[in-house]
Amino acid sequence: MSNFNEIKEKIAELKRELSAVIVAHNYQRPEVQDIADFVGDSLELARQCVEVDAQIIVFCGVRFMAETAAILNPARTVLLSEGSAGCPLADMINIDDLRQWKQRYPRASVVAYVNSSAEVKAESDICCTSANGVKVVESVANNDILFVPDQNLGHFISTQTKKNIILYPGFCYVHHRITPEQVRLARRLHPDAQVLVHPECRPEVVALADAALSTSQMLRYAKASSHNSFIIGTEEGILHGLRQQNPEKSFYLISNGQICTDMKKTTLETLARTMELRQNIVTVPEEVRLKAKQAVDRMLAVS
Repeated sequence: MSNFNEIKEKIAELKRELSAVIVAHNYQRPEVQDIADFVGDSLELARQCVEVDAQIIVFCGVRFMAETAAILNPARTVLLSEGSAGCPLADMINIDDLRQWKQRYPRASVVAYVNSSAEVKAESDICCTSANGVKVVESVANNDILFVPDQNLGHFISTQTKKNIILYPGFCYVHHRITPEQVRLARRLHPDAQVLVHPECRPEVVALADAALSTSQMLRYAKASSHNSFIIGTEEGILHGLRQQNPEKSFYLISNGQICTDMKKTTLETLARTMELRQNIVTVPEEVRLKAKQAVDRMLAVS
């Protein structure tokens, strides 16, 4: 038996022992996605964690995602598959930064992208994901919206609403580094392909795409489309699900640099070790959790 199969069997055994469920983001390594009980984007996994029947949630993703699971599931233990997996975008804003911006724009309602810490969520009025951002912003009664922390997603939302969107200057480095020149080159190399990008990409990149979609929206779009080839502008982990669901279609990355190093920190080995030692427990202080849960619950109600 190969070491690979032994690790998979060990994870399955630990899952039974712990009464655990394993959830993984679409950007995880293929083998991690394959061993998970549920794979999805931030919104889908937030919903799934509430509905699962398990004592322990093992989150294969980054810290803010595991925090969201802990916010919504106070009676369950949440383990982060790799304790050092963070999010540079989420780290671009902290509670002090947000409070300063709120003082600068006291009349604005705060919409926080879920790619943010529990403390930032707790200081916000409502959360959103890349899939439901427009719907969330439209649901807010206030006309002035302070959108944190992703400026590109905020700009994308601003093109689809009459609300006054105030942009905090944060970004996802994986998406922000994609350039219009790379899109044009990819189109020349694959002239029959449709270009699908994430709304975290720069506005000038989104303008060149056929559609700007969250990861789960990309999966649904590619499956339903009559097109047979696609150029993908998001983290390369999405290719696994796209190719699994559409074996007869072709998928190409816009560039080779679309890798989130934090998402790739989780391996089957780190997953097994986390479960075996029951380590990397993610907790949120109750005062912060209750405030953050209000913002997340409002998002889920809109969705």
